[in-house]
Amino acid sequence: MIPGITFVIISIIFQILQAPVVGHAFNLITENIAIYQMFAGFDRQQIIYDIFSTNLLFFGALILFIYMLRGMFLFFMRQTIILMSRHIEFDLKNEIYAHYQKLSLGFFRRNNTGDLMNRATEDVNRVRMYVGPAIMYTTNTVILFFVALFFMFSVNAKLAFYAILPLPILVVIVYYVNTLINQKSEQIQAQLSRLSSFVQERFSGIRVVKSYVREQQAQDIFAEESISYKNKSMDLVKVQALFFPTMLLLVGISTILTIYIGGKQVIDGAITPGNIAEFIIYINLLTFPVTMLGWVTTLVQRAAASQKRINEFLGLKPDIVSGNQEKVNVNGKISFNNVSFTYPDTGINAIKNVSFDIEQGQFVAIIGRTGSGKSTLANLIMRMYDTDAGEIKIDELNLKNINLSSYRDQVGFVPQEVFLFSDTIKNNIAFGLSEIKGDQVEQAAKNAAVYNNIVDFDLKFETMLGERGITLSGGQKQRVSIARALIKEPKILIFDDCLSAVDTKTEEEILGNLGKIMKGKTSILIAHRISTIKNADKIIVLEDGEIIEQGTHQQLLNNQKVYAEMYENQLLEEENT
Repeated sequence: MIPGITFVIISIIFQILQAPVVGHAFNLITENIAIYQMFAGFDRQQIIYDIFSTNLLFFGALILFIYMLRGMFLFFMRQTIILMSRHIEFDLKNEIYAHYQKLSLGFFRRNNTGDLMNRATEDVNRVRMYVGPAIMYTTNTVILFFVALFFMFSVNAKLAFYAILPLPILVVIVYYVNTLINQKSEQIQAQLSRLSSFVQERFSGIRVVKSYVREQQAQDIFAEESISYKNKSMDLVKVQALFFPTMLLLVGISTILTIYIGGKQVIDGAITPGNIAEFIIYINLLTFPVTMLGWVTTLVQRAAASQKRINEFLGLKPDIVSGNQEKVNVNGKISFNNVSFTYPDTGINAIKNVSFDIEQGQFVAIIGRTGSGKSTLANLIMRMYDTDAGEIKIDELNLKNINLSSYRDQVGFVPQEVFLFSDTIKNNIAFGLSEIKGDQVEQAAKNAAVYNNIVDFDLKFETMLGERGITLSGGQKQRVSIARALIKEPKILIFDDCLSAVDTKTEEEILGNLGKIMKGKTSILIAHRISTIKNADKIIVLEDGEIIEQGTHQQLLNNQKVYAEMYENQLLEEENT
């Protein structure tokens, strides 16, 4: 910043020097022309012509040299200040992204992705425009304005007063017009966001759009949004089209006043013709700072608003804070002691006073109707949320006190909603590994019963997946997600109803492989189909966030309660199909 401002000042000095040099050159020309005409018909006229030519060449070279020096320092100015602003932009984007990753799952449920992206891109860019161009032009404007005024009043105060007379009007117009431009730009940006969100959503759900034959409706809505965007853009163009001619008119008036008042003073002998040329250059030098004033004000206002939006999220503290303990080796014992949890966003009381124990190496199943709290239990074990009451213990240690990164690194989690990245199948499976050793990826794919599907692709494991894994079928996506969890060889494995899209034969194959891989390790399987979980060591039945039954498959059937009823209903459904 400091070298940049220094270069601004030096470049302004060379910029201002142009005016007195041109003024002296202009006086020299008029004087030499008069002397040359006086010696008409004499031999000395050629000598005067040679002196005149040499002086003219000298002033031309001097002005060129001044321009070159100014250009060099302008380059240095931009290389320091603009480069600095790019470094700040880089740091700020990284800081925002790193902070986003620290925030808990609830934060991402409360805020839409488009807004998060906008703060990390558009808002950061506006802040960069402030710390770079705005500071650079503000410094340039202020210094140039006062230096030019000093030179003008030192030459002739009366002429300086009349020369700058239209400039205050120009300042007011610039400020007013820039406020209008800012407001209309904000409206255009908001409309563009709506347009982009609409397009993104429709293309993401293109299967649904085509299935329900709603292409024309989508086209009509897009056309309406586009027309709104076009109209707002045209309003901005009209304002800009009126602004620039008005600005040129006021500059022209200032120039005319300078020539008129200056001409009268030349006649009176108060100033020289070169002073008029000098003043015209000063006026043109001042025009740029005055017009920049409104633009810079807009930049500052927008940057302040953007920084405020950025600080809203940077100031948030994560709900989930990692424990201070050193990394621990997880064995797999899990205890829930009177745990209750209510979602802060919706107020839904998902878990009510739940207590159970899972021993190391047990295969435990959790079953219940939709909305009974099964997925919430999985999220609590993963510590995506903290409990409202009670405690969760892992190997007799309170989960809140355990090093979170170390703990999650030893837990395999297959969520209900499968998410695959726009990357190769290989990289999606190996997502949880820092490095791949041997045939880990292939073996994980075999364990997840997806290997044969992958090798049928032309590029096999190097096949690129589309957005959210759209290249694969629902069952294939689920199995790739399972392979991603299995490749970690976790101490605790959680399946959150992730076998719903695979057939019974594939399900049996996966569960058979799971029994071998997870031998001596803890497995938690959340499911709807009882056929999936009947071999579990313990089955927990949830209803309205409470445990109503728990035991083995046979014990629960003998109880003749909710589990037995669910089992009979599913048997009837299978017979009917």
